[in-house]
Amino acid sequence: MRTQLVEHGVVPSEWGGDYEFVDVSAKQGTNLDRLLETILLVAELAELKGDPTGRARGTVIEAHLDRGRGPVATVLVQKGVLQAGDALVSGTAYCRVRAMLDENGRPVEEAGLSKPVQVLGWSQVPASGDEFREVADEREARHLAEEREARVRAAELVVSRPPTLADLMRRAEGAGVAELNLIVKADVQGSLGALTDSLLKLPQDEVKVQIIRGATGAITEDDVTLAKASDAIVIGFNVRPDAKARALAEREGVDVRLYRVIYDAIDDVKAALSGLLAPEERERVLGDAEVRQLFRVPRLGVVAGSYVRSGVIRRGARARLVRDGVVVYEGRVASLRRFKDDVNEVREGFECGIGLERFQDLKEGDVIEAFEIEEVARQIS
Repeated sequence: MRTQLVEHGVVPSEWGGDYEFVDVSAKQGTNLDRLLETILLVAELAELKGDPTGRARGTVIEAHLDRGRGPVATVLVQKGVLQAGDALVSGTAYCRVRAMLDENGRPVEEAGLSKPVQVLGWSQVPASGDEFREVADEREARHLAEEREARVRAAELVVSRPPTLADLMRRAEGAGVAELNLIVKADVQGSLGALTDSLLKLPQDEVKVQIIRGATGAITEDDVTLAKASDAIVIGFNVRPDAKARALAEREGVDVRLYRVIYDAIDDVKAALSGLLAPEERERVLGDAEVRQLFRVPRLGVVAGSYVRSGVIRRGARARLVRDGVVVYEGRVASLRRFKDDVNEVREGFECGIGLERFQDLKEGDVIEAFEIEEVARQIS
């Protein structure tokens, strides 16, 4: 592991680098005290400081939709002091802090620098990793969040607009790669990240997974509308569509799939991708016949008097002519006769007359192989 990190320029201090390494195991409790000591030491040497004055600002560490409390976000304060009643905005979500809980679930009235707290009162589940900041009041927070959401929707509409002639030409040039568009909704950011990462790791050579929206929270009418516009499937993990979204999906014919196990969702997407794969063509030999005598028949041309050595020869089947081990013709069986009667097939051990489509250069001793091409469905591994 250390060697791999060194390849990317992350050199541990014991090797003369600038990075402190601590081997830990949360499961076994190994070196956790040493990790905390190292963090404090690095912070002290780096003279990391924060400004406790001014409006609060920080980062959303995790967020999820709680059935009883609504959207909940765990935030880390990095500037100022966060207090109950403050108005916050983070991405397209806004909040008037209804309550704050510490790491033990106890209510707190304020959170200072480097203090992680759970914040209740969000309009929707914010995204993990997004910055939050305090604004003057809830009205300003709502206005900023709505402006950002409008920009996001505009960008999504651009992505999902009807294809232009230039788009179709580009698709034609890159023919062979089909796309499966997905909208992924989950209950928490951790589940969303795990699911989207797993989906994007599926083989992308001939078919491609395109996640056009990934977010936490219930499946909404907006999700269904976007899915309709972009020919996407909606994947819901531990979430449900609201009544309006469900009715719209049924009316518009949008496929909404709900899951409680990540691997079930991945298996279904793999099955859908497999359906987009071009089928594999396999040759199946029907039989072969040896040419023993040649006849010239009016309107048919040269007909090969043949003996079926194995399998069956069928009229209209694909055929190849093999001479001294070399294929000299490939086409179809144009005519097939037993004595003077036209027949559909002749089986092993019988004699027949075979006429090949647009080919007259037959010789005694040639072998005519009849075969067919089967299309076999392929699977994503």
